[in-house]
Amino acid sequence: MRNRVARGFIALSTVLGLLIAMPTSIAMAGDTIHNGDRVCSMYANSVGFGAYCSNGQVSDGAAPPPWKDRLQPGQVFVPCRDFPVPDGIKLPKPPEGKEWVLRLTIVKYDLNSNFGGADAHLERAIVPVSDQERKQCMGKNTYMDKFWTFFDETYPAPGLQVDPTYTPRVNIPAYFTLTPESSYILKNFGDDLDLANYAPGQRLTMRGLVSQLKIDPGDDTGEFTCLGGVLPVDSDGYDETKDPFHQVNPCSHIYKRSSASQPDGMYTVKLTITWQIDYWRNLQDWKNVGHAEVHAVQRLPVQEVQAIGG
Repeated sequence: MRNRVARGFIALSTVLGLLIAMPTSIAMAGDTIHNGDRVCSMYANSVGFGAYCSNGQVSDGAAPPPWKDRLQPGQVFVPCRDFPVPDGIKLPKPPEGKEWVLRLTIVKYDLNSNFGGADAHLERAIVPVSDQERKQCMGKNTYMDKFWTFFDETYPAPGLQVDPTYTPRVNIPAYFTLTPESSYILKNFGDDLDLANYAPGQRLTMRGLVSQLKIDPGDDTGEFTCLGGVLPVDSDGYDETKDPFHQVNPCSHIYKRSSASQPDGMYTVKLTITWQIDYWRNLQDWKNVGHAEVHAVQRLPVQEVQAIGG
């Protein structure tokens, strides 16, 4: 597989579930194995996937107070933080008076709950911000750290590649693929004796792979679905020896209008990424644990120029 990082890829915002201290409290789908008084379970949800074991004596302890009671007088809930854009990502020149940042935002956080609520999640997005917009996040507020520590990134931040150029052209197919690094995870619990040997002679490995990608291109044409496993082995989704109208990758979209009239001159592309989670033990075949969805959003400029060059 060719290394396309040099051409640049788009880092999207991933929606991450809330990771709480006791895995038994996480809504899950999966498989459970009993061995004497020992119970081990594999789980998969929007938080991520993994495994945990217990000896049948599980205690959550006293419930913590609602989050609203953990804010001191005068403290407000600030849902976002800005970070530098990761290295290796190529972006066009930002709108005048703005700069690109990686913004993480806590969404649907229930301050009346003990753990933020079932719908609480993080959204990551690379967006252009002005000095005034940057103040929305108010820098790093140390009192907000306790809210952020309850999030843990299990799925990788999705990297979306757009071919044949970063900036699609009107009436020219734009092809969408996720980078291999952001569409496959392998977890080997061999280094964790408590999990790896969850029963005598048993070994545990889990994997996650993207099985489906739904894309809303942001131009009011509606969402379309791309299935995983439809490309040839070792293909990164785009054959540079062929023109955009003769590609194997079926995951494409043709923009009929430029993004000039959109906010900041860019369309807002939304992704729904379906992860398929499987586990393997001993010499058995991979067994499905379940599926989980994460979401992403990215601003994408589309130009009127009828050209292919990038």
